Amino acid sequence: MNNILKNYANLLVNYCLEIQENERLFIKTSTLAEPLVREIYREAMRQGANVEVSLSFREQGRIFYEEANDLQLQYISPLYDKAIREFDAYLFIRAPFNLSEEQSVNSNKRGIHKKATAELNKLYFKRTATRDLKRNLCQFPTNASAQEAGMSLEEYEQFVFDACHLFDDNPIQRWLDVRKHQQQIVDLLNVKDKIRYKAEGIDITFSTQNRTWINSDGQTNMPSGEVYTTPVENSVNGTIHFSYPAIYMGQRVEGITLWIKDGYVEKWEAKQGEKFLTQILELDGARRFGEAAIGTNYNIKRFTNNILFDEKIGGTIHMALGQSYLQTGGKNQSPIHWDMIANMMNGGEIFANDEKIYESGKFLFL
Repeated sequence: MNNILKNYANLLVNYCLEIQENERLFIKTSTLAEPLVREIYREAMRQGANVEVSLSFREQGRIFYEEANDLQLQYISPLYDKAIREFDAYLFIRAPFNLSEEQSVNSNKRGIHKKATAELNKLYFKRTATRDLKRNLCQFPTNASAQEAGMSLEEYEQFVFDACHLFDDNPIQRWLDVRKHQQQIVDLLNVKDKIRYKAEGIDITFSTQNRTWINSDGQTNMPSGEVYTTPVENSVNGTIHFSYPAIYMGQRVEGITLWIKDGYVEKWEAKQGEKFLTQILELDGARRFGEAAIGTNYNIKRFTNNILFDEKIGGTIHMALGQSYLQTGGKNQSPIHWDMIANMMNGGEIFANDEKIYESGKFLFL
């Protein structure tokens, strides 16, 4: 485990965040991730960085929302504020105690806090889009995440580390190889302007004219393994059924089907959780798409109820309702970004400018 954590820290500091001397790094996680934080801190210090760490404790979020008055809900940590505005790098390590801790939080209180942080969140998206703020999201295995994935902790550790290629002799080189491989995909897609996803329950088209496909090679998320863009907002037409559960704010919605006309979700249904889906679709910008993507990480072979991993499953596509990515040229604004995943392994096809480029989970030109 010690060697794996050292590999993990080396990958995060030197590949994902490319930490340089005198840069400021902000690390946010829970106390459960302390073994990994120690190694990241050690490696970042060796690179000459200045490191600040914020560690949350069990049920901190629930206690905050339960006890905070309106003024406290609007309070923003000065350290977090400064980190988002001025620091060079930001690492968020998911290490939950209990994934349902905040499930019963008062929605009005959550809304007050979200409104208070809206301006800072907008700056966060702007800075990370240009890599002015080098940001990475990763996972430290905990019992809560293992249980959610239906695994023992030991199995889940193996799953997480394998998805990050940490068992390779040289994990950094492996991710450089991923970058090179995926660049062939984005190079093709970036000279096309019409995309069609077709599979059972799916027949949807959209334009990517003047939009950019991004090679997600592990620098923003670890693990990664996807290519993504933002459809032209009013160009999406058709029907899409998401075969995997869609999880947002701790709520699970299954069997989602959306009907879209000129970029706007006109009709929807879900086999489970439709009431919550309807509530989310009432939010500003939530009925338009902020992302269309293709998962390429074939080391991730199972659904784990964790979007950091699930959206990268090799042989899947996903689309996200809500906020666009600025770096793709997207213009939709929304308080949400909700990824929804569909399986393409059993005959699914992708067409670019009417040419088939993908079938049953594989690109045909590679």
